[in-house]
Amino acid sequence: MKVSLTWLQKYFDEKLPDVNTVSDAFTFHSFEVEEQKDDMLDLDVLPDRASYALSHRGIALELSAALDIPMKSDPLREELTGLQKTEKLSVEIEDTEKCLRYIGAVVKNIKVGPSPDWLKKALESVSQRSINNVVDATNYVMLNIGQPLHAFDAGKLAQENGMYKIIVRGAKDGEKITTLSGDEVTLPEGTQIIADGISGTALGIAGIKGGTFAQVDENTTSIIVESASFDGSTIRRASRKLKLFTDASLRFQNSPSPELALYGMNDVLALITDIAGGLVDGAVDIYPSPVSRKKVSVTLEKINNMLGADFSDEQVAGAFRRLGLPYTYEDKNYIVTPPFERKDINITEDLVEEVGRIVGYDNITSKNLSKITGEPDQARFRGIEKVKDFLVERGFTEISTQSFAKKGDIMLANPLDKTKPALRSTLSKNMQNAMELARKYSPSVLGPSAKPKLFEIGTVFTKDGERTEVEVSESVEGLPKIENDNTYIPKRYTLGEYKQFSIYPFMLRDIAVWTLAGTASDKIEEEVKKLAGELFIRIDLFDSFEKDGRISYAFRIVFESNDRTLTDSEINEVMEKITSALNAHEGYEVR
Repeated sequence: MKVSLTWLQKYFDEKLPDVNTVSDAFTFHSFEVEEQKDDMLDLDVLPDRASYALSHRGIALELSAALDIPMKSDPLREELTGLQKTEKLSVEIEDTEKCLRYIGAVVKNIKVGPSPDWLKKALESVSQRSINNVVDATNYVMLNIGQPLHAFDAGKLAQENGMYKIIVRGAKDGEKITTLSGDEVTLPEGTQIIADGISGTALGIAGIKGGTFAQVDENTTSIIVESASFDGSTIRRASRKLKLFTDASLRFQNSPSPELALYGMNDVLALITDIAGGLVDGAVDIYPSPVSRKKVSVTLEKINNMLGADFSDEQVAGAFRRLGLPYTYEDKNYIVTPPFERKDINITEDLVEEVGRIVGYDNITSKNLSKITGEPDQARFRGIEKVKDFLVERGFTEISTQSFAKKGDIMLANPLDKTKPALRSTLSKNMQNAMELARKYSPSVLGPSAKPKLFEIGTVFTKDGERTEVEVSESVEGLPKIENDNTYIPKRYTLGEYKQFSIYPFMLRDIAVWTLAGTASDKIEEEVKKLAGELFIRIDLFDSFEKDGRISYAFRIVFESNDRTLTDSEINEVMEKITSALNAHEGYEVR
């Protein structure tokens, strides 16, 4: 997130310190500074704070807390009464789980032109290009408070009985849109788009980028302004599929609060009418499920125990004050009601982290650890190593798979992968998958019907608790138990013959040969080996059947080079040689 110190200064009456002091404040209390250049800082805002901190207002709040300098005003603490309803616009949301809120406002009699110098300089200070006063206004508000906005040329939309209609819907199969960058994009079915509800024309890709159809230009005299809230996961998936990454998608994929949409609309309408003239006709606000604020509590004892600190009540109360976190104090509990934009504060540990970083981890007094007596119990470790050595000596290869699974006894509250929302309760399913992958991706080592010898030792999570489990791809006798054995010394073992793996891709070819019934497949394999040349790696039989006194054998041949990538033409030449030679052999016929 690029921020301008001049822009941040607008939030403070007191003069901010020099850029190095500001940079240090962010580094020790909030964000890593990736780049520092003159008036501009590029901050690494991590996803846990991105819902509120991808904005100058959010960064100003963090700076206020870090330096303990009060902000002169906070645009998100102003009470808003809502907007006057318009009779010239209707809005429909097809899926309210993907579009959480949509506010559309009609502004008429505007004059599109260049932006005033102050606005141009503000955008340029964070590497943004000025386009025109309307578009610049939407970008400025987004960079200021974090709410993405968009403006459509109302004159290019259809009307019905004097009304415009906006619909937020899923794209149809094969539906296309030309984006503002001039690229024609074919939309995956279901991608959320903003469309003209009367003509059906796609106007923009929801939460990502607008289209050219209703682009605001110098001839625009009336506009429809959009301030919406979209589901973060939906925007993230669409952005990746389309390979379109924008300032808007970056913010929406981090799920800013739907409450922010009204503040964004309020600010942008005030700015547009100030610099482009015009009259606000009114707005439509579709907000099916308003968010509620959840209280979170913490005690001083909990904070100090978790941090290993000896903070005082005054320091904790000061941290909450500096962060703008309203609280009440009841029965030794700080009961905090996080502001709507602080979606990162949900549990007690979140409050502990807030206090720690603002008071300063450097203010935690160091303490000597108590003396450790005796020797640590290495029984479990030694037992696991004994099992590993036992299996490796018998030709098994160890694998390590992820702990997430499609099904299990323990479900995750916030899974990284929604297709695997549980913790594994067994290693067997992962072993099956590993066996299939081994055969698929290692044909130069394993044949199509081969059974690789694999094992895994890992933790499984059941309703009865965690335990260590051993899974092997085939039965093995004499497997040691994992138990305490302080006298155990790992055995030494030596490999068999070692062959260097090629860094170049292998190539596969299949061949099927008819021969007289009773002929062993080994004979044909030997013929192929003689004919295949130096690129030959292996041949495996994967199918056979008899008919009319003959038998058909199907083989898979693997070719590979240690010094180059093979081409189709050279392998085709080898296969033609093999085919010709086998067809010339009495009793053989390549089919």
